[in-house]
Amino acid sequence: MAAKVITVFGATGNQGGSVARTFLTDQALADWRVRAVTRDASRPAVKKLKELGSQIVLADMNDMASLVAAMQGSYAVFAVTNYWEKADMEYEIQQGKNLADAAKAANVKNYIWSSLYNIKELTNGALSHVYHCDSKAIVESYIRSLSIPATFFYAGFYMSNISGIQSSPSEHAGAASFSNPEGLFKLTPDGRWVFSLPVSAKAVLPVYHTEDTGKYIKAAVLREKESLGGRILGATAYMTCEEIVEGFKRVFPKAGRSAEYRVQSEEEFRSELRVAGTPDYVIDEVYENMVLLEDHLTTWEEFARESKGFDGLE
Repeated sequence: MAAKVITVFGATGNQGGSVARTFLTDQALADWRVRAVTRDASRPAVKKLKELGSQIVLADMNDMASLVAAMQGSYAVFAVTNYWEKADMEYEIQQGKNLADAAKAANVKNYIWSSLYNIKELTNGALSHVYHCDSKAIVESYIRSLSIPATFFYAGFYMSNISGIQSSPSEHAGAASFSNPEGLFKLTPDGRWVFSLPVSAKAVLPVYHTEDTGKYIKAAVLREKESLGGRILGATAYMTCEEIVEGFKRVFPKAGRSAEYRVQSEEEFRSELRVAGTPDYVIDEVYENMVLLEDHLTTWEEFARESKGFDGLE
């Protein structure tokens, strides 16, 4: 039987990179072939994928012809867009629609869209600036209107937002890390580790390690009958802010002796982002995002133990 092809967009990013590596290295997916899509084949990350056995194709999300050509002959497609590339909702929606139209034209059998909830609708307009979520939800509605076979992956809150030190700006839930690369868990001048957000200590975060994305997409294709048309929620656990601090203390008992969670005021949160040079319209979005709040998956404690953001801690 001929190998199935999965075409991966965002193959050099957080989510897409995980999907590509999983399908290239997991023996349970040995009958799959990876086609990684990029705009620049000279990038080091692209060369690494090629060394693992991936086919590399050039395409531009703003060019329909190139998208159709990239997807031609693919059984499955993993598609993710990066809102933060331009921080432009309409731009991302158009790219998402282009991808969906190309999937239909290429007769893709399982189109996997990295989506998010429409926060404006869910809150009846109370939170109207979470554009990076709403744009992906609008694209999801468009995909469903096309009646193409599709699955929808919902990424949780990136663990790397908490620890800092990540390879690229987050595509979805990484708004805070986008403007605050050192992470949300910070070492204060007096030597204490403090995790802070403008939400209650009891607020729950659906934490997830982006490197686990491929495991979710693996499940989507191997259990296609159960997942097609549905939503796959990417979260290892739903943890309160307090629980995240407690996990940090268990992993790093010495550094964690005085670790604590502190609720930021809205102004403190906004001021911190302004110092980092974040535009006001992005601050509005980040703040509202915070307020909303079969394979082994990475736990927060496992992630913290390996994170470069906490190197050297005991």
